[in-house]
Order: sequence, then structure tokens, then C-alpha cells
Amino acid sequence: MSSLPLPRLVTVVALTLTLAALGVASNVGADWLQFRGRDASGSIPEATLPTALEPKKSIAWEIGLPGRGLSSPVIVGDRVFVTCSSGPKETRLHVICVRAADGVKLWERQFFATGRTMTFTKTSVAANTPASDGTHIFALYSSNDLVALDLDGNVQWIRGLAVDYPNVGNSLGMSSSLVCAEGTVVAQVEGDSQSLALGIDAVTGLNRWKLDRPKRANWSSPIVYKEPASGRERVCLQSSKGLLAVDPVSGKEVWNYPEGASTIPSSTVGKGVIFVPSFGITALKPGAPGEAPQQLWRAGNLRPGTSSPAVIGDRVYSLNDGGVLSAGEVADGKRVWQLRLKGPFSASPVAAGRYLYVPNEKGLLQVVDTSRPEGEVISEMDLGETILSTPSIAGNAMYLRSDGKLWKIGG
Repeated sequence: MSSLPLPRLVTVVALTLTLAALGVASNVGADWLQFRGRDASGSIPEATLPTALEPKKSIAWEIGLPGRGLSSPVIVGDRVFVTCSSGPKETRLHVICVRAADGVKLWERQFFATGRTMTFTKTSVAANTPASDGTHIFALYSSNDLVALDLDGNVQWIRGLAVDYPNVGNSLGMSSSLVCAEGTVVAQVEGDSQSLALGIDAVTGLNRWKLDRPKRANWSSPIVYKEPASGRERVCLQSSKGLLAVDPVSGKEVWNYPEGASTIPSSTVGKGVIFVPSFGITALKPGAPGEAPQQLWRAGNLRPGTSSPAVIGDRVYSLNDGGVLSAGEVADGKRVWQLRLKGPFSASPVAAGRYLYVPNEKGLLQVVDTSRPEGEVISEMDLGETILSTPSIAGNAMYLRSDGKLWKIGG
């Protein structure tokens, strides 16, 4: 870790706005503020979504989008935020805000990329899911451009991370999503040449800390969990070397799991346990500050593919590259059942109540009733578009996007 001089490309606008001043009614506990939701479990136990999917009955609205994107929507109160990239080389970056009730666009902001926009054809420059602290939206792109807006779209600050760190990037594109914890925006920008994790002050856009990271392309995203003893938020940084827990304010190491982890699916939190894509899935229970986490179990037969696991109650669900969904016990990792779904899959499953919602790459949304003895697909709906993005859930509705459309299902 090292201290840094002021970044060369930072524009700071001294605007600290509250939700009341914006007139936005937001219950942060009910919002979907980042990739995989409020606690990185991919699950909202109290949510109720349609389980018998029919386009005319289940789709509340759909709108067109101006560019490509794999990022998930973020929901704050009655506002839905989504990012896109457009143009022949995807150099135009979009942040769009629509009203959750009816899909009406409230505002759109556009920026020009300052970093490289070359990506693998399957992905896009708008691959990273944005994050919110409840009063701001922070959007990161594969070009390593990072922007902060308030909920009305007013620019707070802009960082060109590719200007500050010219060697960060990879030829396939970046996709690690942001998280917010204790006033810090945490970004993993990790590649083969230069590899960094940054803790950025949410108000000023300046670095609070910088960590050098393993020099290997990494598409997994950080997660946030609450330390059992102190209640403090901690951020876990995943890489090929394992899982590193840090204090989000200082960047200081809290503990380290050094046994390696996947660089594509991300870790998941549930029941006070962190489920790491490592040797299949490795279940870690964090302890007191400075103590190594307790390894509860390791299950090779729960190995995820591209999709990150999801947690519902006492079970963790993992989807492999063959389209096989496995249910494992949170307590000991024992596999309870397997169910083959119609793939292939890039998106991660999300859960409302006991139901898993899993869109495949062809646009087929499948609903799995996890309470059935062997799991069962109880409904399907073909959305007719390629879908690589993970859905988001808030207010008894699911928000799902393709390159060309954004849908609201239920609600």
C-alpha cells in the first residue's frame, strides 16, 4: 500500500446532496445497490416475483437502450440506473436513469472514454456494474473511466484511471464491478501488466488507498460483509491468489485466504459465511479482526462456471458451465440435488423467496422452485434477445437488460 499524489484527472464538484433534498424516497435496505444486491448473496428473501411467466402479464414495461452493456441495473428508491457504451469503438459512455414505476427516462449523461475500449466481441465497455451509496451513483467502465453522479445526474467527479495508471487493462476487457463501503468506492482494476485495487473517497474522488495486486487478468468483483464482532464493513478482494479482506477506509489487511480463487465468478455472502469459488466452493466464516477465517468446508462438486453462486436460506446454489444447477447445504457443503437447465449461461442466478431466476445467453428466463425435492423449472419466458447480464431485484420487481432493451418484470 502506498500514498499517492493528487490524480491528474479528477474533477471535483462540491455537492453533497441528501435524498430528502432530491425528493427521492429510498429505503436503502430494500434497494439493489451493486452487483448481486445489497449483501452480495444474490437473494432477496422477502421479494415476491411472478412465478408463472407470461410476456403480456409478467412484463410491466420494456424500453430501448442506446448502446451495449453487460452491467446489471442498480435500483435506488423509484429510480433505476443502467450503463451502456455506444459508437463504432464504444467510446461513448452512457449513464441512464429511468423511473421504476413506468420506465420513463428521467435523465441521461454521456462521457467519452479516455482509456482503451478494445474488448472481446462477447463483452462490451459497459461490462462493470455500477454501485450506489444511496445518494450517488458510481459507474466504472472497461476503459477504466470512473464517474460519480448524484441521483439527479449532476456530475460530482470524474476519474480517468487509464490516465493515472496507463498500464492497467487487458485485451479481453475489464468487468470487475464496484462496491461502496463506509464512504469508500472500491474498484479492482487488475491485469497482466499492472494490477491495482483502489479505495476512493466517495465525496472527493481522491484515493484513500492503493494496493498492488497479483499481475493476472481478473474479472471477479469485490464483495462487502459485516464483521461479526464489530459490525464494521469489510471488503473482500478476490484474485487468482485467493481472497484478501481489507478495511475499506484505510485499505489495511484484515485477513487473507491465500489458497487461490477463480478470476471470473465472484464470492457470495450468506448466513454469515463467505462462499469462495476456490477448489469448487470453499466456505469461510470470518472471525475476530486479525484472525484468519475458519474454513468450514470445501466442495469440488459445487464448482461454478461463469456464474456466481446464490444463497437461499440454508442452501447455496451453483451453476456450472454445462448448465447444471447444484444445491448444497450451507452447513457442510453436501450436494443435495442437481438440475440441468437450458444454457449456455453468462448471467448469475438471483433469488426471490424460494425461487431462482436464471436467464440464459439466448434470452430464455427460467424460474426454478428450489423447494421441490430435486429442484424444478416451473416456468420459462423467451425475451428474444441475447442476455449476458445478471438481473437485479427491488420492490417486488426484477430488472433485466440486454444490449438493446431494459425490462421490468413483476412489481
